[in-house]
Amino acid sequence: MDRSIRTVDDVLRLLDGLFTPDADRWSETGASWWDGFYADRTKDVPFFVAKPDENLVSYLDRGLITTGRALDLGCGPGRNALHLDARGFTVDAVDLSPTAVAWAADRAREAQAGVRFHCGDAFDLVGTELRGPYDLIYDSGCFHHLPPHRRLSYLDLLDRALAPGGHLALVCFAAGDQGMGSELPDADFYRQSRLHGGLAYTPESLRHIFAGLTELELRRMHDESPESGRYGEPFLWTALFRRDATGR
Repeated sequence: MDRSIRTVDDVLRLLDGLFTPDADRWSETGASWWDGFYADRTKDVPFFVAKPDENLVSYLDRGLITTGRALDLGCGPGRNALHLDARGFTVDAVDLSPTAVAWAADRAREAQAGVRFHCGDAFDLVGTELRGPYDLIYDSGCFHHLPPHRRLSYLDLLDRALAPGGHLALVCFAAGDQGMGSELPDADFYRQSRLHGGLAYTPESLRHIFAGLTELELRRMHDESPESGRYGEPFLWTALFRRDATGR
């Protein structure tokens, strides 16, 4: 028997392997799942639209965040990365899926945007291709697709990549809405070896996970009409947190 666990990373990789590639979006072959998801650009998926999140626009319009260096986690087709670029940010954007990154790059060329796109696992790329510190880390839909143990990796990424005084802006599934995110206890995801489409969070759970940051705003995403220039769905939380200026 190969008893190879020696580090925390070994434990995390072992737990990753509990989620079967054909059943979930988080696994060593997760990029293949997302490639299939993004393959048809005409598919009727709400966040395929070329519109930024309404909360992101609101943060900028109200001056809650100001221009600087930004990292877009799980950028998909690049809609929020392109908006940040248009508002004056220097933007790195990362996604597991080569198909998503190719689509985002096509949109960037059309918009003549200077976003730097990266394909791969942000947990591995931070410190190599993704060199912080970033004044803003923006995450619209990445966090809720992570298995519970990878919250440790996520918090480590913030510790390594978020600048002192920088902001984390998060969009994730809200608990209490049937059909959008699972509300199972953490242990049940491991018993069933599935993430059931993503994890739904309560305000209390988000505040607990990100207790090391200062909460500036936590609310439901506004429902935006098809005619709106912004993306918004009320089954999602939007949260804005700030790191202490000392970097602690």
